[in-house]
Amino acid sequence: MRRVVVLGSTGSVGVSTLDLFDKAEAEVEVLALTGGCNAERLAEQARRWRPSLVVIADEAHYGDLKARLQGSGVEVAAGADAVRDAAAMGADWAMSAIVGSAGLAPTLAAARTGAVVALANKESLVCAGPALLRTAKAAGGVVIPVDSEHSAIFQVLQPGNQVARLILTASGGPFRTWTREQMAEATPGQAVAHPNWSMGAKISVDSATMMNKGLEMIEASYLFDTAGDRIDVLVHPQSVIHSLVEYADGSTLAQLGPPDMRAPIAYAFGWPHRIAWPAPQLDLAAIGQLTFEAPDAARFPAIDLARAALKAGGGAPAAMNAANEVAVAAFLDRQIGFLDIATIVAETLDSLNGGGGELRHGADEDALESAMLVDRSARRVASDVIERRRS
Repeated sequence: MRRVVVLGSTGSVGVSTLDLFDKAEAEVEVLALTGGCNAERLAEQARRWRPSLVVIADEAHYGDLKARLQGSGVEVAAGADAVRDAAAMGADWAMSAIVGSAGLAPTLAAARTGAVVALANKESLVCAGPALLRTAKAAGGVVIPVDSEHSAIFQVLQPGNQVARLILTASGGPFRTWTREQMAEATPGQAVAHPNWSMGAKISVDSATMMNKGLEMIEASYLFDTAGDRIDVLVHPQSVIHSLVEYADGSTLAQLGPPDMRAPIAYAFGWPHRIAWPAPQLDLAAIGQLTFEAPDAARFPAIDLARAALKAGGGAPAAMNAANEVAVAAFLDRQIGFLDIATIVAETLDSLNGGGGELRHGADEDALESAMLVDRSARRVASDVIERRRS
């Protein structure tokens, strides 16, 4: 019996995690579930899994959640501090699936307990990767990547062998074949209509801009201690090969699988072993062919923005992430156009001159404080940039 917490249980990865527990008939004791604002789904999950604690981050929905769980015996709390408390409950295994920089503090809290942290929150690594990894190691825990690309690299990386390149694959998103003129007119509905994966709105827009690949490059650099100039992106529309590792002898190893997030979640849950579950089978004959192409930097400038932020170091990756969150929210709210997202991120980084201050890589609390300082600065600047463009 493993004690688990699921941070972000109402999102796509959180839902997939709980579904995997069911499908694999996993012996788990769910200590806590946390969600953002979906009280109905969180209450349904709580009644199914009977955790000691459920937390809704948006305090405006506390009353609704409390009413839905009346008489259940489940403790209900709300707010960011309560989410962090849930993360620190001492689970053996913690799924970190909160979207955005809001996931950083609870992920660090889970890492400090020595848990196995299944990491699906990109921003934790982008904003404070070295501190997070060091914190987990010092506590006797480990961080296992859940993003399909990093999970693929984690699975085929051979310690002790000289790595030449890490190659992250990308579907290309819904606008892979669109012209810039077409992309300029793209609507939020079109941007979130991912061809292969079922994801939340923000992550889907990141896929459409390919900012997700930029964030993943930064993650890979920290996770696998690899310089940015040895990390490449390859567009692979079928989303069957999830990433590749090229070795110095010319050999390249790839991990393949259907586009189903439960597969990397299962690997993270079973690590260092593999668990049996009724996984969808990969039928290469039915797929017929696998194709590849280089990303178009002119239509998808986010990759170069991320590469520059990684090279700049310090607070630049955290600033880029914050500016992107603000810009994506503005796009989803129809305040700006699709192509404006990358432009606003670039202007924010230029204004901050490299990220608004260097992240300190000392104690983990210092890293968290510094990351949040950069995050707030970048959000203010990005919001100002959006207002200037609209006026």
